[in-house]
Amino acid sequence: MSIDPTNDPALRSWVPTANLRGADFPIQNLPFGIFRRAGTREAPRVGVAIGAAILDIAACLAAGLFDDDSAARSAATACAMPTLNELMSRGAPARRALRNGISALLSDSVAVHRRQIAEHALVLQQEAELFLPAQIGDYTDFYASVHHATNVGSMFRPDNPLLPNYKWVPIGYHGRASSIVVSGTSVRRPTGQRKSPNEDVPSVGPSRSLDYELELAAFVGTGNALGESIAMEQADDHLFGLCLLN
Repeated sequence: MSIDPTNDPALRSWVPTANLRGADFPIQNLPFGIFRRAGTREAPRVGVAIGAAILDIAACLAAGLFDDDSAARSAATACAMPTLNELMSRGAPARRALRNGISALLSDSVAVHRRQIAEHALVLQQEAELFLPAQIGDYTDFYASVHHATNVGSMFRPDNPLLPNYKWVPIGYHGRASSIVVSGTSVRRPTGQRKSPNEDVPSVGPSRSLDYELELAAFVGTGNALGESIAMEQADDHLFGLCLLN
């Protein structure tokens, strides 16, 4: 199995904050997102985190910085959109080509375009407003591991916590896509029916307690046609990326 050259631990970026020890976004980690400059009415668009900044992909495209790489340039045309859906729909080859092109622009070994990028295509993260990265039509929540499934099952079935089919089929449920919001959004305490063990009848009011879980979320890119399955060996090509989800 070959190693993606953009993950080479020896790579360094000309963006100083990307090389700091413990940096969340070194050149090996170039996550896609949707942003605009805070306090403006700019159209939200695709950006890539690098160090303490965001690289504006549409600005790089407009400046002709992908002209030497036709595959990266073609993929970058999807980055003026307010969501990642168009880029995700183009599949793994487009994503890889664009990532390679971005890595080349940010690499310390490349001297060209640095000043142009720094002046016109880099936005500090603290000066940016972030948006939900994709238009989410649906999502499915899965048990992350046999340990998770056993732990949850023990709450409901202490004598038989792990269902017999767990190790052969995925166990998941569909959630409400409308409940997914970008980090920093205020969450309203839900109102519903409540009944404690010592009450005769239920009452309606705000929830008395809230639960949260740290989840690993995966964005499925190209997907598949209705009625068609995806082979296991092709599954990686349908995953666009990962994020944290509460």
